[in-house]
Amino acid sequence: MPHTFYAPDLTGPTYTLPEDESKHAVRVLRLTAGEAVELVNGRGGVFQAEVEAADAKRCRLRVVQEQQVPRRPYFVHVAVAPTKNLDRMEWLVEKATEIGVDRLSFLRCARSERRELKLDRLHKIAVSALKQSGQAWLPEMDELVDFATFLPTVTSDTTFIAHLEEGERTPLARVAAQGAGCCVLIGPEGDFTPQEIEAAFARGIRPVTLGASRLRTETAALAAVHTVHVVRE
Repeated sequence: MPHTFYAPDLTGPTYTLPEDESKHAVRVLRLTAGEAVELVNGRGGVFQAEVEAADAKRCRLRVVQEQQVPRRPYFVHVAVAPTKNLDRMEWLVEKATEIGVDRLSFLRCARSERRELKLDRLHKIAVSALKQSGQAWLPEMDELVDFATFLPTVTSDTTFIAHLEEGERTPLARVAAQGAGCCVLIGPEGDFTPQEIEAAFARGIRPVTLGASRLRTETAALAAVHTVHVVRE
């Protein structure tokens, strides 16, 4: 398999890798002129290319074939409250990108232990996972926002809240099999508060369960992504 590089701003028949990627390509991977590589732009574009100039500072590639990979016919959106331990969010972004998530939103809830979140590192992890897994679409990632601010931005009939409070909940697999996609809300390690759950209900958002086990936040979020794929593919 040829090595894959991320080229979000590719527009013409040639593309010059950034200096850090050029150094990696020439000095670490030891690519030479004429060798085949692959480029992805994160928006469905997959380009077969070859090394035109193996320069460690400005490695130039020439596109020889391109393909546009369509989006899947359903949309997977998970909105999750980030954990205090950032490593666990990095793990989630990596694995969700590998499996295939279209959008990740981050929620600041009443019981959240992490009140701030920088997306730069998470974006780099998503790009790496995109290249490794052969995905063509990079997930959208939204800045951390208050739960109350987020609720009005989603469509109620395709949004579901996974909580641990008592009450009737429908298995996610049952509702995720319908419609053009769904958004699943995953709370912090202490769960959503009763007030947050009621606020979601007031907007027509329905409760779901991911199974009998009590899952960690990042595990629940990944389970939601996987569940949607299992019932739709």
